[in-house]
Amino acid sequence: MQGANFSSVTEFIFIGFSTFPHLQLMFFLLFLLMYLFTLLGNLLITTTIWRERSLHTPMYLFLCALSISEVLYTFAVIPRMLADLLSTHHSIALTACASQMFFSFTFGFTHSFLLTVMGYDRYVAICHPLRYKVLMSPHGCACLVAWSWAGGSVMGMVVTSAIFHLTFCGSNVIHHFVCHVSPLLKLACGDNVSTVATAMGLVCISALLGCCLLILLSYAFIVAAILRIPSAEGRHKSFSTCVSHLTVVVVHYGFASVIYLKPKGPQSLEGDTLMGITYTVLTPFLSPIIFSLRNKELKNTMKKTFLSKLYPEKI
Repeated sequence: MQGANFSSVTEFIFIGFSTFPHLQLMFFLLFLLMYLFTLLGNLLITTTIWRERSLHTPMYLFLCALSISEVLYTFAVIPRMLADLLSTHHSIALTACASQMFFSFTFGFTHSFLLTVMGYDRYVAICHPLRYKVLMSPHGCACLVAWSWAGGSVMGMVVTSAIFHLTFCGSNVIHHFVCHVSPLLKLACGDNVSTVATAMGLVCISALLGCCLLILLSYAFIVAAILRIPSAEGRHKSFSTCVSHLTVVVVHYGFASVIYLKPKGPQSLEGDTLMGITYTVLTPFLSPIIFSLRNKELKNTMKKTFLSKLYPEKI
């Protein structure tokens, strides 16, 4: 990133919550509780999978990687947002803004890639059960996780480099509570802004739609395989292994589509802020709940592992 391209702008000012002056303390308490619950939920999932050898299978190892990426994503965004809700000084240095964008996009897209890998894992388990151990070997799983993290890092670097090579001029007020692409593009000037905006839109939407289409393709084959199972009990047992993943996919891509596929045109600051909250705070909050409640094996193992520490005589 070349400092000469930054013109005279050295910091930005967030005004995302400025339209809710009387609700900022309530938002702080609510988001703090949701953030702590998100951290606790993902920590419990990660610890349970790490400690219990019976869960050292590809599906749960991918879930462990997913929980780690979610913790890192929220850590890149939410603590700063919470600090701004209690502060009257909402500025952020340009380099800190670039760092926040890089890490949020890196971990956000890593999350999407891992969800895609988990869809492939369910496809292999149901459609090719006899080849599962070969196709999902420890080395193969490690490579899939590594490629997901590498892909997320590339996406973060591409988006951040493209945005922060633009020249920022005039106002330094960001109509959001995080360093996001759309509000920063509105502050940039130069002949190449529209080109960068179009390119970044295509890159982000293509990556998200590509992941979504691969997941849909996996589930098309999964549904076809399940329908061929003669017994209702067998069909239910096979589909039950996919429910938690499928629910998180719907939540993740549902809120992501609100952010990236919303129609162009004038948007209120209140609307942009509330839509941003759904993806930044609500989605990470729901994910560990869904996996903990909808996955019976994980839920039972968590109870056995942690209740045995509290009430050893009852376990």
